[in-house]
Amino acid sequence: MQPAARITGRLRQQVAADLKKKYEKGASIRSLARSTGRSYGFVHKVLIEAGVQLRGRGGDRRKTTRKRR
Repeated sequence: MQPAARITGRLRQQVAADLKKKYEKGASIRSLARSTGRSYGFVHKVLIEAGVQLRGRGGDRRKTTRKRR
């Protein structure tokens, strides 16, 4: 896939299916964007078009309290 080349029709459907499969296996949107040479926004939009249920943001959001010495 060439960066910045417009992807439409059957090729877009194939790209969407491939990205969907990889995302559902655990790949992040950022890693998919990097591996395809596309932007985060492009990958996000294609996943939405493919009907993917996007995961929430990762990481532990709780603050831990540490005892000071």
